[in-house]
Amino acid sequence: MDNLGSIFLSETVGTAMLLLLGGGVVANVLLTKSKGFNGGWLLINFGWGLAVYAGVIVSYNSGAHLNPAVTVGLWASGADEFMPGVAVNALSILTYFAAQMLGAVIGAALVFLAYKKHFDETEDAGLKLAVFSTGPGIKAYGWNLVTEIIATFVLVFVVIGFGRNGEAGGLAALGALPVALLVLAIGASLGGPTGYAINPARDLGPRIAHALLPIKGKGSSDWSYAWVPVVGPLVGGALAGVASTALLPL
Repeated sequence: MDNLGSIFLSETVGTAMLLLLGGGVVANVLLTKSKGFNGGWLLINFGWGLAVYAGVIVSYNSGAHLNPAVTVGLWASGADEFMPGVAVNALSILTYFAAQMLGAVIGAALVFLAYKKHFDETEDAGLKLAVFSTGPGIKAYGWNLVTEIIATFVLVFVVIGFGRNGEAGGLAALGALPVALLVLAIGASLGGPTGYAINPARDLGPRIAHALLPIKGKGSSDWSYAWVPVVGPLVGGALAGVASTALLPL
């Protein structure tokens, strides 16, 4: 139980850092009178990649999942432990999920505090929501789901590959950097259709924060779409875990 308490704190801190910096770069690009206004898609991609880097660095005590899809993928891969001393079981999985969601809400709330005056100055409610959660360029739920499954499959499959490569003394020795570059690559290549949630907590936690926070003129939280960036990443992560057993042999 002591291990799970440490896991919970580590994942909460790491996911909060991820959402603070990831949501922060979106706010910087989209909100009125921000110094980074109109910085563009590549700035957002780089910002999210570096947000992942920072989140992984500070969540070393939990294995830095920061994402329910990663947790599910590791479970589906047949792993016995998430990290030394932490068995893969229902209690540990729920601990990771709860911490990831809490951290995501906290990180999103901190973005709101940092950019409060810019939220007030921005008139477009859609831009305000985009700081918190993803949305598709073309709303077609089935195809949006396919995009999220594919993108998250890439994320989790390669993350598992990093781990197994590291067991042989390979690239995983570089720590957080490969994962940051992977997220940058996914955003640049597969992020266009849906905004690449690739993480249920990353989307759902901030969407809840958007619904609860006193954001001036915020409009709808678009709950009709909210299931896509939850279900898609969970399916993609599970498929990646299963595929890794055959395609990434130990």
